[in-house]
Amino acid sequence: MRKLPIAVVTTENGLDVPEPTSNDSRTRSSTHDAKPARRSARLVPVTLPRRTTAVWASFAAAMTAATGLLLLGDGGAPSYLAAVSPTLIAHHGAERSSDITPREAPADTSRWRAIVIHHSGAPAGDANSIERAHVGQGLTGLGYHFIVGNGQGLGDGMVHVGYRWNRQLPGAHVAARAEESRDIARAAFGPAEADTYNRHSIGVCLVGNGNRRPFTERQMRELVSLVRSLQEEFGIPSSAVRLHSDLSGIASPGIHFPVAEFEANIRN
Repeated sequence: MRKLPIAVVTTENGLDVPEPTSNDSRTRSSTHDAKPARRSARLVPVTLPRRTTAVWASFAAAMTAATGLLLLGDGGAPSYLAAVSPTLIAHHGAERSSDITPREAPADTSRWRAIVIHHSGAPAGDANSIERAHVGQGLTGLGYHFIVGNGQGLGDGMVHVGYRWNRQLPGAHVAARAEESRDIARAAFGPAEADTYNRHSIGVCLVGNGNRRPFTERQMRELVSLVRSLQEEFGIPSSAVRLHSDLSGIASPGIHFPVAEFEANIRN
């Protein structure tokens, strides 16, 4: 067992709460104008089991490696923390194509050649929580162009349009294959190929963990509708609609993603 110091603040009402990290503080200060309560900080030692410490250390190492690969594709993004776009797409069916029109720049029809499907890896979340995670990993903002909610954070089937799409910026969502592979096609997908995908593919993320449970019916229906609209708008064939796991060693969007049904419903 080892003890880790955790900063705890005592508020005016005497309650002890964890001190927010620097990233959280920066995010909150940019979105809330309320005057913070007076507080004093003190350190409280918290004992963690040795197994728990080892698990978190392994998780942190894996995330660091994946993030280093994603950063290669983040060169075209702004150098500041971009505010999360408030643009949301509700359930409009046939009107979908008008909803994907970028709000802050003309559609770059020569840039977008592929679509890559991901999952967030967490059972719940929205654009704000995913962006905070991406910024914490070293990205300059939300790495995806679109996020499709599952009702746990972002509404079920609700589509969030990210600032990268509204400004027609490259994504930061495709990682290179970190491990060696005997498969020549897979082994060839290195940093340069990942960078090309980040610059020329549209990143769509499903909130949820596809390795734990299936996505919702409405979520999948809206994903198909979004992908079909993007295909039609930018002339993207079904062969260029890829899962992240097709390209990288990352199991995303997961084993419960209905591949056959999805492929049968997108445009040829």
